[in-house]
Amino acid sequence: GQRGEEEEHHSLETFSFYLSEPLSKERVEAFSDGVYAIVATLLILDICEDNVPDPGEVKEKFHGSLLEALSEYGPNYLAYFGSFVTIGLLWFVHHSLFLYVTKATRLMGLLNILSLAFIGGLPLAYQLTSEFAEKSHNEIEAIQVSCVITFFASIFQFAIWTTALLNEEETLHAFARYGGKEHAFMFAKLALYPCVSLGAFFLTCLLSEFSTAIFHLMQIVIPFAFLALRIFVRISLTAIKSVMSLSRRKVVLLEEEEACLSPNETLS
Repeated sequence: GQRGEEEEHHSLETFSFYLSEPLSKERVEAFSDGVYAIVATLLILDICEDNVPDPGEVKEKFHGSLLEALSEYGPNYLAYFGSFVTIGLLWFVHHSLFLYVTKATRLMGLLNILSLAFIGGLPLAYQLTSEFAEKSHNEIEAIQVSCVITFFASIFQFAIWTTALLNEEETLHAFARYGGKEHAFMFAKLALYPCVSLGAFFLTCLLSEFSTAIFHLMQIVIPFAFLALRIFVRISLTAIKSVMSLSRRKVVLLEEEEACLSPNETLS
C-alpha cells in the first residue's frame, strides 16, 4: 500500500505543469526561425501572384512600358517592403533577446508561441492594407488591424524579457541583467514597436484622412529609430555616469576636508 501511494504521488509530479521549468532554448530558437522564414516567404508569394502586370496589359494599356505598369502597383510594393522590414526587425529583436537568455522556461516558450501567432498574421495585414481603395473606411480599418497585429507580436516579446528578468540570475547573462548598458538598450528595443504601433493606431483613429501616410511613415521611421536608439542609450548612460562620478567626487572631497580638520574644528 505504501509503494502504491509513492508511485501515485510520483506520477502526479511527473504530469504537473510548472511554468518555471526549463525548456530547450535551441528548440525555441529553431521553431521561431522557421516561422519567421515561412512568413517572409508568404509575403513574396503574394507579390508574385497578385501584383505582377500581365504582358498583354503592359502592351495595350501602358504602350509596352514595364516601368509604368509597375508604378501602378507602387502602393502594393510599398506595403510589401514595409511588412518585410517589420518581420525582419521583429526577428532581429527576437534574436537579440535570446542571445542574452541562457535558459528558457515553459512560460517564456508559451509567450514566444503567442508572439509567433501574431507574426504569422502579418501577411494578412499586408493583404488588407494593399487590397482596399485608398482613403476608404475599409482601408482605415485594415491599417488599424495591422497596427494591432504588430502591437501584440511585439508586446509578447517584451513579456518574454520581463519573465526572464524575474529570475535573471538563472535566465540571463550577467552583462544583460538589470542596471547594465545592454539591459537598457534591450529594454528600449523591445519597447519601441509596442509604443509606435499603439501610437499609430490612435493617430489613425484621430486623423483618419492621413491613416495610410501615418502607417507607412511608421514602417519607414522604425529602422532608423533602431539605429538612433543605441546612440541615445549610450549618451544617456554616459550622462548618468558623469553625474554619479561628480557626486562621488564631492563626497570624497568632503571626507578629505573633514579628515584634515582638527577634532575641535570638526565639533564646531
